[in-house]
Amino acid sequence: MRNAVFLTLAVIFSLTGLELLGSSQVTGKQTLVVAATAYNSLPEPLTRDQSLTAWGHKLEPGNKVISVSRDLVDLGLVEGVVVEIEGLPGKYLVADKMARRWTKKIDIYMGEDEAAAREWGTRTVKLTW
Repeated sequence: MRNAVFLTLAVIFSLTGLELLGSSQVTGKQTLVVAATAYNSLPEPLTRDQSLTAWGHKLEPGNKVISVSRDLVDLGLVEGVVVEIEGLPGKYLVADKMARRWTKKIDIYMGEDEAAAREWGTRTVKLTW
């Protein structure tokens, strides 16, 4: 049964263009390579509250949170999942989801530090969860 599930996931990843790096049957961890950008929660006039996520979490500077594209939600990166991002210290909570136009992407929350978000730019990262 496990092999059938893994084969099904491999086919899904192949069809969606996502790169499945591996799944360990011992640890149960999964790994995926995605594009990563950064975002802030800055007050902007005439827009919705930028500190409130799509799942209703209130963001505060210092939170280690990511937003995921909706195709990643379908792959198990749902609200409350904890991930590690290669190259960044600590663990991050999946607490937000992006607009439907994005695929194979995460957004890393950087509080109110616009300079850090701009410096991050867009990178390719490996997620483990």
